[in-house]
Amino acid sequence: MARIARGAIPSPNIWNTPEVYELENRAVDPEGVADAAMRAIRPWDGGVVLDIGCGTGFHLPGYAAGARRVVGVEPHPKLAERAADRCRGMANVSVRTATAQDLPLPDASVDVAVARWAYFFGPGCEPGLRELSRVVRRGGAAFVVDLDGARGAFGRWFTRTVPAYSPERVEAFWTRQGWMRRDLDLRMVFTARADLEAVLRIEFAPDVAEEAVAATPGLEIDYPNVLRWRLF
Repeated sequence: MARIARGAIPSPNIWNTPEVYELENRAVDPEGVADAAMRAIRPWDGGVVLDIGCGTGFHLPGYAAGARRVVGVEPHPKLAERAADRCRGMANVSVRTATAQDLPLPDASVDVAVARWAYFFGPGCEPGLRELSRVVRRGGAAFVVDLDGARGAFGRWFTRTVPAYSPERVEAFWTRQGWMRRDLDLRMVFTARADLEAVLRIEFAPDVAEEAVAATPGLEIDYPNVLRWRLF
C-alpha cells in the first residue's frame, strides 16, 4: 500500500471524507470569482500550471482547458489516485504523490502555482515557500486561496474549531513574506440541504457544526476567503 508522503500536513476534511469534500468543491464559488481574480493578475493560458494539494483533482480539468501542461501534487496517495483517474485521457495533465515542501519538478519550470485550502496556512510553511521560489520561473506567479478566519460567521466557526489558529498571526506572516492580498467574497451554493449540513459537519467541531447548521437556513452560505499572491 502506498504511503502518505513524508511531511504531509493532514487535511481531515478531504482525507477522511473525500465524497463529502467533493460536494463542497462543487458548491464553492459557482461564479468563478477566485479563478477570475487569479487570471486578472497572471493568466495561465498556454503555460505550465502546478496545483499544490490537488486532492481528488477537482480543479485540474479547469486548468487543463487553457494550460499547456498541468501538474497536480497531492501527498495522500489514494486522493492522488482519484485525481489521476479523474484526468485520465487528458494528455496535458499528470498527478504526482508529493508534498509542497518537496515538489517533484525542475527549477524554473512552472508559470502559475496554485494552492487552494492546502498547506500554505501561514507560519510553518516556509519550506513550501522556498520550493515555490525554486520551481516558479521568472514572470510567473504563485497563488494561495484560503479561508479568511477574520471575517463572517464561517471565519468565527473555524477559529472556534481550531483555537490555535490566529488570523492576526497569519496576516502578519504573509505581510513579512511580502505577498499581496485581496478579499474574496465567495459563497457555497448546494442543491440539497443534506449536502450543506454534511459539509458543515466535516469543517467544524461537532458542537460548532450543529450551531452552524441551525444558523444557516436554505441552501447557501457565505464563504469569506482571501487571495494571496507573489509575482516572480
